[in-house]
Amino acid sequence: MSEKFGELKNVEIKKIWASEPYDFTPWLAENIDKLGEIIGKDLEIIQTEYSVGGFSADIVANDLGSSTKVVIENQFGTSDHKHLGQIMLYCAGIKANCMVWVAENFRDEHKQTIEWLNSNTNDGIEFYAIGVKVIQIDNSKPVPLFDIIISPNKNISTNGGGISSGGTDTQEAYKLYYQNLLDELREQYKFTNAKAGQKQGWYTFASEKSNVYKYYTAFASKSRVRTAIYIDTGDQTTNKNLFDELLSEKDNIEKELGIILEWERTDEKRASVISTYRNGSINDDTEELSEIKNWVIKNLLIFKKVFPKYINKIIQKYNLR
Repeated sequence: MSEKFGELKNVEIKKIWASEPYDFTPWLAENIDKLGEIIGKDLEIIQTEYSVGGFSADIVANDLGSSTKVVIENQFGTSDHKHLGQIMLYCAGIKANCMVWVAENFRDEHKQTIEWLNSNTNDGIEFYAIGVKVIQIDNSKPVPLFDIIISPNKNISTNGGGISSGGTDTQEAYKLYYQNLLDELREQYKFTNAKAGQKQGWYTFASEKSNVYKYYTAFASKSRVRTAIYIDTGDQTTNKNLFDELLSEKDNIEKELGIILEWERTDEKRASVISTYRNGSINDDTEELSEIKNWVIKNLLIFKKVFPKYINKIIQKYNLR
């Protein structure tokens, strides 16, 4: 008995988004995790139509894993010299560490240019050419697809994306530890899009509402390891109000977590932090670092299970977006 299959077809992009600046760019900003998954980063929108001199970058985002800026330039149709020049201008003007050029098709000379930039840049810059299309099976809902056309070379260091220039033993230890942590969080738990361990003692992860709070882990002072909720809406008063609201639920939160927390209001700083700690150092042996990694993963997962329902109530109360 023969099977009956649907017909896969491409949908003209302009039938989905009539305008690149007014339809596609806002959609991409609202769905930035889709692009982040492709390039292996947890992205947080800073601004759309970001002013750079007399021009405007389509999207500027923050790479949470490295706290560096990402410039995203969108283009319907085939890549052209104008957009290549604009995105280079934006990267220089914003001092971005990552350039993402999104287009339906890329000319060969533009692919060669992006490859050349990735091969010859040694100051921590990454360049991506990302294809976008929309497909549909019979009369199903259309599905947008991103495809990596050009990405940074494999020999590029994950310390910001530039050509590897080595590092101290401690930096290399951080990189290896966080690489193992990210791989497990991404592959087993779908917790993050991040793919590259950094040569740093901390890592920040996107939350369900990253402009309000984020998940965080770090090797802290006094040979301690920390897992935390990092609260920062950009406004100190709002941060402290949100922290105080959570503090009023302290007993319920800690009971659900099964963890006694350290509630760090930090009045002298803009952000507030809710943390749990354990002993540990990046200089510990392999077995101990594996135990630390498992402890961090366990806490991040339970934080993600418990905290959002409490924070979402407060977000609604204060009408945070």
